[in-house]
Amino acid sequence: MTTWVALLRGVNVNGVTVKSADLAALFGDLGFDGVRTVLASGNVRFASDVEVDEREGLKTRIEQGLRDRFGYDAWIVLVTLDELRAAADAFPFDAEDPSRQPYVVFCSDRGVLEALTDAAASLDPAEDPASSGFGVLYWSPEKGRTVDTPLAKVLAQSRYRTSTTTRNLRTLAKIVGGSP
Repeated sequence: MTTWVALLRGVNVNGVTVKSADLAALFGDLGFDGVRTVLASGNVRFASDVEVDEREGLKTRIEQGLRDRFGYDAWIVLVTLDELRAAADAFPFDAEDPSRQPYVVFCSDRGVLEALTDAAASLDPAEDPASSGFGVLYWSPEKGRTVDTPLAKVLAQSRYRTSTTTRNLRTLAKIVGGSP
């Protein structure tokens, strides 16, 4: 069995409301074991006998289940718990800096990650500190500026919405630890 984490994009914002209990029920109905939702921002930890090389089929199945059950255009980034833990552990900036947000942008498309990495490299690192990792872009914007920095504006482009989602490092710690 593999422990997976589905990171939903756009849940409980912009009129898309999905209750954690309903989300957990869907994953149970899809046949997954050990289902836990973490926070109300669309994080589901679950176990499945689906192998890592079958990830794309699993991702498609979950997205279709979300669309059918909740009636919205659902996209997820699907990672193993080990991949999520490794991404969190490799955060290259000072996660304890009280003036900054420790973010990890998960990408399910390698081309998108390359485009975001290139975009970040062209920006002022003092304003938009960013660094790529395995399947992720690390980002540490100033608190209060997470929607208006140049990189924030790049990340907000609609062409990235189907293959990226951003999580705070504190959220990742809760997912890894399994706390709700």
